[in-house]
Amino acid sequence: MLVFLARRTVQMLLVMIGVSILLFLLLEIDIDNLAIKVLGPYSLPEARELWLTENGYRDSIVVRYFRWVGGVMVGDFGQSVIYRVPVSDVLWPRLANTALLGGLVLALVIPLALFFGVLAGMREGALRDRVISVSCILTTSVPEYASAPLLTVIFVFWLDLLPGTSNMVGGFQWQAMVLPVMVLVLYDFGYVARMTRASMAEVMTTHYIRTAVLKGLPYRVVILKHALRNALIAPFTVIMLQLNWLLSGVIITEFFFSYKGFGALLLEASLNGDIFVIEACAIISVVVAVGSQLLSDLGYAALNPRIRIH
Repeated sequence: MLVFLARRTVQMLLVMIGVSILLFLLLEIDIDNLAIKVLGPYSLPEARELWLTENGYRDSIVVRYFRWVGGVMVGDFGQSVIYRVPVSDVLWPRLANTALLGGLVLALVIPLALFFGVLAGMREGALRDRVISVSCILTTSVPEYASAPLLTVIFVFWLDLLPGTSNMVGGFQWQAMVLPVMVLVLYDFGYVARMTRASMAEVMTTHYIRTAVLKGLPYRVVILKHALRNALIAPFTVIMLQLNWLLSGVIITEFFFSYKGFGALLLEASLNGDIFVIEACAIISVVVAVGSQLLSDLGYAALNPRIRIH
């Protein structure tokens, strides 16, 4: 296990180095364009040259890269062009907001999807399986940009139960979290449940499950003790992949409800050319991606000891 962790750590570092080099070359190799984005299109050439010199952009690209990486490693991502404050002052609160939103979504999706997925896969082809499968397909087939307006019309305009935005200007309000969480749960629930159902149905057809049933073991014992653990291996990977989606893939939901999260920050930075914020968001996304892959591999070993990690 220690060898595996060391190997995966090295792989993660190599991925991070490769992404950082690519990101740096894409966004900071054209220093003249960078100065225009920071100082504005109407800035004087003398002012741009002064800014480039003061910030070390006239040094070699290798020196600038290692200086940039050193700053990133200590949390110094530079100055935001839009907000005129250090990027970290904007990034970490937005990341915390998305973590809160994602945590609530996962807290609902995981138990619901696993329960109904296992329930459907226990008896493949039965009425219960068909009802759950159709329901999952219906929820997953409706994207966020369709379900968000629909739920807003129902709960905000018709029933007048919830606020239409989640900007929380007056402080945290749990009511403001209901609609964005509902939109994401509806979209994600069906996908995870369908994967769980497929995995459970496959496990139920294996020889050891049939043998356990023929031996007269109670069906509940067969499901909980023999089938469930192996059936959770594939859904566990899917759930780990949701971490990436909940970080930067919820842009539509955050933007629609004016939720000040990581996805909305990335969209704002992209629309306004805030290069240093884009760099920070990209680095954070890659860290979460490679970290979730490590958790996924460790989960495989925990759920099925027969899987050997080499």
